Amino acid sequence: MPKRTDLQTILILGSGPIQIGQAAEFDYSGTQALKALKGEGYRVVLVNSNPATIMTDPDLADATYLEPLTPEFVRKVIEKERPDALLPTLGGQTALNLAMDLFHNGTLEEFGVELIGANAAAIKKGEDREEFQAAMKKIGVATAKGQMVHSMEEAVEYQKEIGLPIVIRPSFTLGGTGGGIAHSYEEFLAITEGGLRDSPVTSVLLEESILGWKEYELEVMRDTADTVVIITSIENFDPMGVHTGDSITVAPAQTLSDVEYQRLRDQSLAIIREIGVDTGGSNIQFAVDPKDGRVIVIEMNPRVSRSSALASKATGFPIAKIAALLAVGYHLDELKNDITRSTPASFEPSIDYVVTKIPRFAFEKFPGSSDALGTQMRSVGEVMAIGRTFKESLQKALRSVESDVRGAFAAMSDEGLRGLLYGNPRRLEAVLELLRRGESTEALFDATKIDPWFLSQLKEITDAEKELSDLGPIAEWKYELWREVKRLGFSDARIGEIVGLSELQVRELRKAAKALPVYKTVDTCAAEFEAFTPYHYSTYEWEDEVRATDKPKVVILGSGPNRIGQGVEFDYATVHAVWALQEAGFETIMINSNPETVSTDYDTADRLYFEPLTFEDVMNIVEHEQPVGVIVQLGGQTPLKLAKKLADAGAPIIGTSPETIHEAEDRASFNALCERLGLPQPRGKVAETPEQAAALAAELGFPLMARPSYVLGGRAMRTVRSMEELTTYLSEVYAAVEGQPSILLDQFLEGALELDVDTLCDGQKAVVAGIMEHVEAAGVHSGDSACILPPVNLSPELLARVKADTERLALELGVKGLMNVQWAVKDGVAYILEANPRASRTVPFVSKAVNHPLAKSAARIAVGHTLEQIGLTETPTPGMYSVKEVHLPFLKFAGVVPVLGPEMKSTGESMGIDADPYRAFYRAQIGAKNYLPTQGTALVMGDGLDDVAKALAEAGLNVIREQNGQELPALLIDTTGSPLLRTALERGVPIVSTREGAEWTAKAIGAVKSEVLGVQSLQEWVNI
Repeated sequence: MPKRTDLQTILILGSGPIQIGQAAEFDYSGTQALKALKGEGYRVVLVNSNPATIMTDPDLADATYLEPLTPEFVRKVIEKERPDALLPTLGGQTALNLAMDLFHNGTLEEFGVELIGANAAAIKKGEDREEFQAAMKKIGVATAKGQMVHSMEEAVEYQKEIGLPIVIRPSFTLGGTGGGIAHSYEEFLAITEGGLRDSPVTSVLLEESILGWKEYELEVMRDTADTVVIITSIENFDPMGVHTGDSITVAPAQTLSDVEYQRLRDQSLAIIREIGVDTGGSNIQFAVDPKDGRVIVIEMNPRVSRSSALASKATGFPIAKIAALLAVGYHLDELKNDITRSTPASFEPSIDYVVTKIPRFAFEKFPGSSDALGTQMRSVGEVMAIGRTFKESLQKALRSVESDVRGAFAAMSDEGLRGLLYGNPRRLEAVLELLRRGESTEALFDATKIDPWFLSQLKEITDAEKELSDLGPIAEWKYELWREVKRLGFSDARIGEIVGLSELQVRELRKAAKALPVYKTVDTCAAEFEAFTPYHYSTYEWEDEVRATDKPKVVILGSGPNRIGQGVEFDYATVHAVWALQEAGFETIMINSNPETVSTDYDTADRLYFEPLTFEDVMNIVEHEQPVGVIVQLGGQTPLKLAKKLADAGAPIIGTSPETIHEAEDRASFNALCERLGLPQPRGKVAETPEQAAALAAELGFPLMARPSYVLGGRAMRTVRSMEELTTYLSEVYAAVEGQPSILLDQFLEGALELDVDTLCDGQKAVVAGIMEHVEAAGVHSGDSACILPPVNLSPELLARVKADTERLALELGVKGLMNVQWAVKDGVAYILEANPRASRTVPFVSKAVNHPLAKSAARIAVGHTLEQIGLTETPTPGMYSVKEVHLPFLKFAGVVPVLGPEMKSTGESMGIDADPYRAFYRAQIGAKNYLPTQGTALVMGDGLDDVAKALAEAGLNVIREQNGQELPALLIDTTGSPLLRTALERGVPIVSTREGAEWTAKAIGAVKSEVLGVQSLQEWVNI
């Protein structure tokens, strides 16, 4: 049937700040939906608090509200915009839960808003564990033996019946939050109590343990004509017991017979029909007992998910886009496949390659937390690789994840390696190393329960490693031999390690043998129909499917897997570069390995290469495409590290030069430059060895800030206060940071106010785009501090000096594009801390705060445009205050006290905009899910907080200074870093751990008590 004409305005809910379990995939899905619905003529309204996303650009939705995702704020948007329908299935668990809140509190009925995509009954049946079990029983689909409980008393009774181990799954939570597997009675009590607390409906499902079973997922779509298609099957490399978001996964499933696959397919069709998902995509997870083939369904998500993004990128089938169009009435057979332009969307994808996803973790940021993986998701990002075989795609994915630990594993004992065979991020590398040492696949299966087929594939890789050194001198390898070796996925660098040559030497020998990669096209139909969308991957075969064009081309390097310190902000920057260069007449080529992102959507760049961001893989594409330029400055530290090597190999790096990048990133060079320019710096020097560091520390005195060169997200930065701390730090940093980095030791400015400054420079003129004042004092990483633009606590004279010095520095460095500079202000003096001549994580926030697309301008500068041509000749003056607040993932890391320091730990951010700086701060807090109370009790702990206590009391809170055994308060302010912070966090109490944050919190609560908060769209804000 055609699209519905009774709908004019459709409301879409985003997912809020990036967090573990809910990341950039929902920017991707939301952006797809916005474009699809607007393309059909609907007016689209978006609510999302995350400024780092593409979807919150003012050009995408007709009205964008950067407001907290709470029933109160969304109700105000509904009252103002009067949408006809709400599409809740594209913003993750946050959007789905919020839509249900609006349904239950009567808002949707009051304003006549229809839920489309999935109705309330379907959402409840899919998400509520008890209803889901009943529905499965009705259609004869087996589930794990289990029972829903709503109290600890019920839980204890059922545990006696089912025994241990036992699986605890809270209802309506994200990424398995609050759940786990209990192996002991004590673990059972602790996890169940936490799960009941975390579930918004205070219920958990207690299930029999199916540890060690095989796990599969099917991505399923259904339309209102009851046509159902399977987009792809996905098989988990890790057995049951590891959350699918933390498992290595492979598409299509590799170890299912056709009979077994058809059984899962039939059950998927029955499930989506019974649950009643009207339109769109769902993810259904199954477990299969490897002993007898018994199948049970684990759960289903009646919405697009992270797996949906992976399935979309793996097949080329745009699940979120099609889901949005189905929600407004289309049928699958009425929608064309964008890639083939001939097959309908009811045509199930078929792929003739293998896709492997590997997650990326951040346990190094949270020392003291166990790295054991379970049913609660803990990875912060992921990579995807495409190859013609599993071995090829796995090895490409391993180098994409940017975590080469082979040397460390080679140095471990057999016993140490066997100690890593439990579910943890290092298990794959441990298995590979044990296979190299002759361990049998049978023994490894007994220890890991990884399917024997996967283990045999890993053994073929390690056997091939042993054979490489026996193949004769590498200079004599013929083309056919090179092709066979490269089809196994071996990189030039890895071949060099085995045969004793450098990566560049191997590269030259391979090229001399004419062993070059060819590029295949992702076409959704296993090459049965012609593909029109240029979405490519490399392999070593004969036929090259890439068609050359005569247009001038620019390559943009993405940022690879999301991680703490390098997240969706850099995807935002690279996508904006693509759009700007397309407008300027260039053909754009995107290289990235992250399946979650907008940048890896097949219709973002003119050509997409889903490839690892390594020198070999990028340079192969550069030589194949012959671009006029390569942009490395917009994807964060990952492409930046490649800049010099690419330039030395002949890649035409445009924008800021690799020499400039080195001068700013290398601590010694930058110090010398600042001295030459007369820019105040904290007293300090660079040490190249531990001995130099100890001598410098004795000379400078303590406390000191220690900063390695070329690190991301404050990695291995620390405040050291004694020689003993320095000695411990140095031993840790040389183990943690790649290579032997030089380390800047400089005076730590205790209590200084920190500034972030984003600047654009075209080589002849520099303009500061925005100055952000941090809320937390220096010593807290800039990525973890709340910040405000424009500043509120600094004199115009000091700000003018910072602006002038920043612009002077950009010109002296020769920056051509973006630069971020961090300053610390103490006793009226602004000291420069560091400069990054690239896009920083603040770019999307500043772009939206000052209403200027900084990344677009940086891309235009890179191809020769001037600031005058761009229309930015002076610093913009925003009409309102914008505040950024961060989301911290401490809940996922048990035992870690949630305190902030110089190493970044946040995963995402929210934005608040208001005419009053403290109300803007309040909005940002609520957007980041720090629900500041306006009534109740505030517990204030720490010295020097009398003014804070007084302000909270004036705002109407009951203030106490000692806990005295009472229940936790409505708000905890604790600058002592006590374990009480952890308890408060686990029980959902908003916490503040810095004195500056406490001051802003007190003022913010007072500000909102005195005035009712309204809502304002981003379009209204930018037009002020």
